[in-house]
Amino acid sequence: MISLKSALAKPFAKRIYKNIQKWALNPVETQEKVFQNLISSAKSTVFGKDHDFVNINCYDDFVKRVPIRDYEALKPYVEKVVAGGHNILWKGKPIYFAKTSGTTSGSKYIPITKESMPAHVEAARNAILMYIHETGNSKFVDGKMIFLQGSPILKEQNGIQLGRLSGIVAHYVPKYLQKNRLPSWETNCIEDWETKVDAIVEETLPENMTIISGIPSWVQMYFEKLQQKTGEKIGDIFKNFNLFIFGGVNYEPYRAKFESLIGRRVDSIELYPASEGFFAFQDVQNKKGMLLQLNSGIFYEFVKTESFFDENPKRITVKDVEIGVNYVMIISTNAGLWSYNIGDTVQFTSTQPYRVIVSGRIKHFISAFGEHVIGKEVEQAMQEALLNSNVSVSEFTVAPQINPKEGLPYHEWFIEFEKEPEDILGLAEKIDESLQKQNSYYFDLIEGKVLQTLKITKVEKGGFQNYMKSIGKLGGQNKLPRLSNDRKIVEGFSHKSSTK
Repeated sequence: MISLKSALAKPFAKRIYKNIQKWALNPVETQEKVFQNLISSAKSTVFGKDHDFVNINCYDDFVKRVPIRDYEALKPYVEKVVAGGHNILWKGKPIYFAKTSGTTSGSKYIPITKESMPAHVEAARNAILMYIHETGNSKFVDGKMIFLQGSPILKEQNGIQLGRLSGIVAHYVPKYLQKNRLPSWETNCIEDWETKVDAIVEETLPENMTIISGIPSWVQMYFEKLQQKTGEKIGDIFKNFNLFIFGGVNYEPYRAKFESLIGRRVDSIELYPASEGFFAFQDVQNKKGMLLQLNSGIFYEFVKTESFFDENPKRITVKDVEIGVNYVMIISTNAGLWSYNIGDTVQFTSTQPYRVIVSGRIKHFISAFGEHVIGKEVEQAMQEALLNSNVSVSEFTVAPQINPKEGLPYHEWFIEFEKEPEDILGLAEKIDESLQKQNSYYFDLIEGKVLQTLKITKVEKGGFQNYMKSIGKLGGQNKLPRLSNDRKIVEGFSHKSSTK
């Protein structure tokens, strides 16, 4: 028997689908409206006056007056906001700061305003509603849903609430979902991640879990603890669990491991949230990429990755992007971020409508020899190498080895196996072939005997989790970079690894 909540979800989903179609099918006009609204709203702010917003009438005017900035460059303005200033980056004061731990700037304070907050909540809701509209499956709304996230405890600084984004969003769960939502408030407030996951296992075991959501690596930890406790597959523990919602990292490297833990395939929805804004979500099951949120108070610019570090790189809007090109994504928002580089690189998989995949981080690449290998390429190489094999990988990261004891330099792949290959050299060969196919610079360096083919270093079980714990980044929204241009990360755990 269909419940009232399940029955009402379908017409609601249809209405949201129609609303989304309106702006998704008119992308350029939608973005132009967002742009004009942002400029007119911020004319009287300190930033608006400093950058002559009064005389900005079109995008070209904006490019001339507002340079691309990262957090460090925007920091003088942010500090004024943190100190309690009004009308600095956006009108009035923010209602929250999402506090994040930056890799280069220490703690970052990302403003969230009363205008920007609704988009964080609505985009996550709309992703689920688009899934209901597409599949007709709404039964899961009657079951329990778990969102693995940071603590909802907020602090206050000069009248502004401060916390992690996932903790802030926890305060906005719609009333109709409150009874369905786990973990409990008390469990969610536990700071130590391992203690928290143990408590979540106890709370969820007796429940009818239908949706599980979180960053794949941390959900995997939850699944493993459930399995250790019961000896059962997750799909047998939670018979009605059929939807996994994730964001933050590519799911594909984890998929085989998840299906083994669950015991069957489940549908998944990918989200692209960040403290700076909710940028995209997967709107259909059978197409690659996530629908770019063009109507959420965010104006997007794009710069080709290869020219990003040039003195004056060309900036373009959605109107001029091409499919398959690697772009640095730049945002201006109704939270007061202006031509802000969030550090992510994206590729478009479609322009009708605009869908993107996250291809990596502008700072997370390997170009020790001019090869410019990006996150998407190493993930795809791993995926292709594991295809039709019984090898299973828990986690991996890649670093250059510039000064080997013997022979030419190479890329070193640090891999924690769930199920090890019988032929580790054969696996390395397959990964390398895929990487050479995808990246012509890497191919040329191998061919020209500048680099030797990659080598795999096995990381002991739990090695990556132990590393994240040792740097105080276990759980929450923290994730391990797929690759880096130096050996700082791998030096943290490589002494515990064994090379084959």
